[in-house]
Amino acid sequence: MKAGEHAKLVRGLRQESRRLRLLVIIIGFFLITLTFVVVTKPDAILFNLNGRLSVDQAPRSLLIRQGVDADAAATRRSADTLAAAAEDPKVVDGDSAGVEANANANANAGGASEDEKQALTSETEQGIKAEEATASELLGGEDEEGRKGLHNGRQDDQEHKLTLPTVSNYTIHETTNDSDNGKQEGIKLVMDVDQSNGRDRSHQLELDNMEWDKPLCDFSNFRANVCEMRGNIRIHPSGSSVMYMEPTGSMKDEQWKIKPYPRKGDELCLSHITEVTVQSSRVAPECTKYHDVPAVIFALTGYTGNLFHDFTDVLVPLFTTASEFNGEVQFLITDMAIWWTRKYAVVFEKLTKYPLIDFNKDNEVHCFKHTIVGLHAYMEFTIDPLKAPHNYSMVDFNKFMRRTYSLPRDEVTALGEVPRTKPKLLIISRQRTRMFLNLKEIVAMAEEIGYEVVVEEANVNSNVAHFAKVVNSVDVMMGVHGAGLTNCVFLPHSAILIQIVPWGALDGICRVDFGYPAEQMGLRYKHYSISVHESSLMDQYPLDHEIFRNPLAFHKNGFEFVRRTFMDTQNVRLDCKRFRPILLDALDQLNQ
Repeated sequence: MKAGEHAKLVRGLRQESRRLRLLVIIIGFFLITLTFVVVTKPDAILFNLNGRLSVDQAPRSLLIRQGVDADAAATRRSADTLAAAAEDPKVVDGDSAGVEANANANANAGGASEDEKQALTSETEQGIKAEEATASELLGGEDEEGRKGLHNGRQDDQEHKLTLPTVSNYTIHETTNDSDNGKQEGIKLVMDVDQSNGRDRSHQLELDNMEWDKPLCDFSNFRANVCEMRGNIRIHPSGSSVMYMEPTGSMKDEQWKIKPYPRKGDELCLSHITEVTVQSSRVAPECTKYHDVPAVIFALTGYTGNLFHDFTDVLVPLFTTASEFNGEVQFLITDMAIWWTRKYAVVFEKLTKYPLIDFNKDNEVHCFKHTIVGLHAYMEFTIDPLKAPHNYSMVDFNKFMRRTYSLPRDEVTALGEVPRTKPKLLIISRQRTRMFLNLKEIVAMAEEIGYEVVVEEANVNSNVAHFAKVVNSVDVMMGVHGAGLTNCVFLPHSAILIQIVPWGALDGICRVDFGYPAEQMGLRYKHYSISVHESSLMDQYPLDHEIFRNPLAFHKNGFEFVRRTFMDTQNVRLDCKRFRPILLDALDQLNQ
């Protein structure tokens, strides 16, 4: 080989060697980064694996009674219902129930054999009237008559309705960090719970011949469809079916389809929820697991991950539905989000004594004597004691949350009972939208009045147990309208919640999301609507702009426009002189 060719070969090898080293460095850096993400933020991956909707995708969910643009849709629904009934009068569909709200429920089929054990008792009929709020009240109407109408608004005529937003869908845009929540003791997931296998089931023969004398499902609630049955029931998760075994001579012959997440009418949300078929049957797979406790089937994927939705869509309805069983209940969860069950592990441990069953990964045929599919839900973040089992209320839920997280204060102590103790004020801060632009000035003013001030930011990454203790330690909590105010569930009874309402004719929505729920929990609620000069919108629009002259007109353009205009781009510069009387009045109430 010539000397020149040898030199070229050496140079070529050196270049290839440099390229190889560079490639190894790049690959190594990528692997290190990926490992760091998986270890520190596993939830970011779990979100996508579970098909969870982002908060940005969430349309507004609060039903508002409205007499506009509904006649055509109602006519189409009636025609579709009649056509379906003509084809098969035995099949009942969720839409044909005629109640629009925050989620359409649908489900598929199953059945059970006549040799299995079941118990049958009759239960009280659940109310079928829907709770509604008038559009004028939600979009800014503050007259006394309208407020009473929202409190007591249960009307028979529900034909014309409009879906509008609540707080949860326009609040926090961020990923979940499970590093704190991972420290909590995880809930064990199982696919083979056998609570009574091998027992003598001869006593079931008589019960198998008893018939559940109600329809299997109730689709009359405007927000959530619920199926409940007693008898010989077989749940076959791999077939997405719940089968009620018909006794000899039964003519029930029902089939329902349900998506067990309380956002009836919200097609975007429900498109990610597993559909379950509930039906009566005389033929079904043989039981492989027997249970002596009731079953509750519900979904987690949806808008969970936003604090407000965690409570209004799952925790409050789950408490309402399952509390009566005192832990003797088996949960079967469709669309399981493992990170979420870890985050609220302590809540699950209080509601059930049994391991959670991942509905989508279970291959058994479970036999129960009592089954509920779906969760009882009413207005946003509330419980209707007139309809809830055992007349449960938000006061009961508030007590349950304090007990669950072992919070020490059940009641606010009147000022003066503990000498030299200042009342504590918690300010919920935000970092992206609806921020306090003069937070230091607000803190100084509150301290001057006589408060001990605590500032905390509540977001999806917050450790629930830690934040619960902080909230329970204060007497007054204040913040701009947003999901962080959901933490009021940890306040002691008779504490004070102050909601700062952004500019934009949002008073009605704010009262529905937090005002009325707070009062129903036994809290004292104060409502502060900012003026034009307290809004950062002044920096974006001239004072004679319609956004200041007639903000309600912007609501006609739909929620997305309202959110972009009034929620995502607005911050608050609180007028301390104007706001000062609110804090002084709170002090007076604490002295009472």
